[in-house]
Amino acid sequence: MSRWSERPPEEQRLLNPSFCSLLLWYSARAHAEARRGRIGIAFEECFLVLPMVLHREIRESLPTRTTTSLAVWLGRNPLAPSTIADRARSLVPFTKEALQFAGAYGLLQFNETLIHANPEWRRRVASALEDSSEEVRSCAKRAEFVGKWFAKTGNAETILSLLGVQP
Repeated sequence: MSRWSERPPEEQRLLNPSFCSLLLWYSARAHAEARRGRIGIAFEECFLVLPMVLHREIRESLPTRTTTSLAVWLGRNPLAPSTIADRARSLVPFTKEALQFAGAYGLLQFNETLIHANPEWRRRVASALEDSSEEVRSCAKRAEFVGKWFAKTGNAETILSLLGVQP
C-alpha cells in the first residue's frame, strides 16, 4: 500500500480504514445479533463485506430481507459472483488495513478465526453516521444486512463456495 498522502482522493474517501472499519463493525455486530451473540463473523467473511457494500450495483441489488437466501439472490443476479470475486481480490489490501485499524483502536476484537464488534463503540459509531451522507448511511445499513444474511446462510465455507470465492 502506498503512503496515505500519495493515494488518489477517491481512494482516500471511499477506502479509508476508518470508514471501512465502521462497515466491518456493522457486519460483525449484526452477525452476532443474528446468532444471539454466540458467534462472531468469520475472518474470511469480512473480505466479502466491502465488495458487496461499496459496489453500488451490488449494494442496491441486495434483498431487503434475510428471508431471501443467498442462493436465491445469486440465481436472480447471475453476474454478482464474478463481480464480488473480482472486487474481493482487489479490495484485500483495504480490508486488511481496515481490520488492522479496527484492531488497533479496539473497534473490533479478534478471537481465533472470529471477529467481534466491540459493543463499547456503539454510540461512537452511531454518532459518526449522524452527519454522514445518505450513501454512507446506506453502506452502513447494507453492511449490517450482509452480517445478518451471512449468519443465516451458514458457515464461511458455504458462503465462499456460493460466491465462487476461494480464501
